[in-house]
Parts: sequence; C-alpha cells; structure tokens
Amino acid sequence: MKVLGFLLAVLCVAQAYVVTKEQNFYEIVNTVNSLHTTWKAAHNFDPKNYLPSDLKVLCGVKQETDLKYVLPVMFHEVDEKDLPETFDSRTNWPNCPSIKAVRDQGSCGSCWAFGAVEAMSDRLCIFSKGAIKTEISAQDMLTCCGITCGDGCNGGYPAGAWRHWVNEGLVTGFLYGNDQYCQPYSIPPCEHHVEGKRPKCSEGGSTPKCERACMGNTTENYKKDLHFGADSYEISSDVSQIQAEIQKHGPVEAAFTVYADFPTYKSGVYQHVTGGVLGGHAIKIIGWGTEEGTPYWLVANSWNSDWGAEGFFKIKRGVNECGIEDSVVAGRPQLK
Repeated sequence: MKVLGFLLAVLCVAQAYVVTKEQNFYEIVNTVNSLHTTWKAAHNFDPKNYLPSDLKVLCGVKQETDLKYVLPVMFHEVDEKDLPETFDSRTNWPNCPSIKAVRDQGSCGSCWAFGAVEAMSDRLCIFSKGAIKTEISAQDMLTCCGITCGDGCNGGYPAGAWRHWVNEGLVTGFLYGNDQYCQPYSIPPCEHHVEGKRPKCSEGGSTPKCERACMGNTTENYKKDLHFGADSYEISSDVSQIQAEIQKHGPVEAAFTVYADFPTYKSGVYQHVTGGVLGGHAIKIIGWGTEEGTPYWLVANSWNSDWGAEGFFKIKRGVNECGIEDSVVAGRPQLK
C-alpha cells in the first residue's frame, strides 16, 4: 500500500487558503459557500462546541510504513468503454440492505475498522447472491485485532483489517444497542448538532476489551458465527481499476486526508477548499457518477446519518482528491 498522503506533502487539487491560525466552523462554512465551488457546507458539528481540531480523534488511519501491511495488488482486465457513467451499489444490489446502512463510530478513531466491516458485510451478501444478509462486527475487529491492525481507538491500518478477516475471521455485529447479532458496537454514538446527553465526538474513547463471546445475541456461538475472507488485496490507484473492482465485487474501503472543511460537507462534490489537515480517515466507496460536470466517487461515512447527505458524501474523482485513489483495499469472502 502506498504511504497515505496525509502524512506526506500530498495536496488536494483545489483552491487552497494559507491558514495561519485555526479557523472555526463559522469561518469555514462562510468561506466554502461564498466561493460557490462544487459543494455546499453546513454545521454538521455544533460550532459552539467544536473546533475542527476537536475532530482529529475521528480520523483514525495510521501511516503504513512496514512491509507487513503491504497487500498484493488486484488487477482487472477492463475496457473503460464498458464502465457505466454512473454506478451505485445500493441500486445495483437492491437485495443487500447493508449497502444502504450508515454506522456511527462514536468517540473512537475506529474508522479503519468501520470502512472494512461495512464493505465485508456488503460483499458477503453480493457474493452469496443475497443469501447471506448480515452485518460484520466493527466491535470484533476493533477489539480483537491487536497490533497487526494498529491501536484500536487510537487508529489502525485498513490493510491489517482485511488481512485479519482472512486469518482470524470476524463475527456478526451492528450498531450500539442492537442485540440482533453476536457483538454489537459498545461505544455509544457521539453528539453532533446540539448539546445533548450523548458524549462529545472530541472526547475520545478507550478501546474496549476483546471478548471472544457473543455479547449481543447470546444464543449465538462465537466460533460458529465467525465469517472469513478468502483473500485480501490492494486496488491500483488507476480510476478504471477501482471502478471495475466495485462493479464486479462490491464496495471497497479507502482512506483519504481529512482537512478542516470536510466535517462541514452537506451536498455536492467535495474538494478541499480551506483549512489544515486533521488526519487520515477510512470510508467505504460504493459507486461513482458526475454532477454538473464534476466526476465523483459516492461514499458512505461512519459519522451517523445526521452528518452530510444522510451519512453519505461525494468526493471529486480522477484527480486523487485528498489521496483517496491511492489507498483502496478490499477482499473476497469465504462463503460457508
């Protein structure tokens, strides 16, 4: 896997402003919307309670510098003329509800685990032709994949997550408080728009203890509930290769540099406009298209459905915006 751009001098292809001091969200929203760029900004996080730097805790992708995190590269024989102009996994595989789901990582830098298990859930359904409709547990990934995945809530490696799925397997699990599956997520959602009873997203969270037992649906057996990957791999940063992978096998996990303006995304096609780097963030790419002449990737975030466009966003495609095309990983499930 290539070294992520957020720890190198990777710049987004967009208008940029030199920031001498941290901007607040009022300034960022006003700047973005005054420029009439390809997207619109809004207050997804209460500007009275948050500065952009408060959200660094949500950006949990670590730099992959060790060769042990390198995955083999998948290559597709593809003719660009055969790729559709628009593709949305939600409509291409309508019988797979996990593709439409939006999760919440809470006050934890667990995006590396969420992007992985969301795509794994989708691919189990896709490869089984809709026979396996389940959700793979972010809790199991976060807590039981140790040093090979990183440091839990303090960040991790997407490549390590996919390798763990192949080597150790993962049980089922879904949202906080959902006991339908073996291991629900144990970290509660965090507060976005208003002051409330939920914890602030800036408060961080310690990594829960690994439990090799079903803590949600206790009628399930942990070992019997394990689902494994057949393989794991990196996808070339070539746009057509990423498109071919999604069209053939389903959503993928990717990582990109988060700048201070990204948390304010509301609609349109995101590209970096203003603000400094907050960190690296992992997400799930589910498709692509073009909006008012701007090509985009269609992406699911893990900051709850009250963020962005009901939990989803579009980001400029074809220019490696914020490094998103450099860090794409996936794998194929082992069907039981």
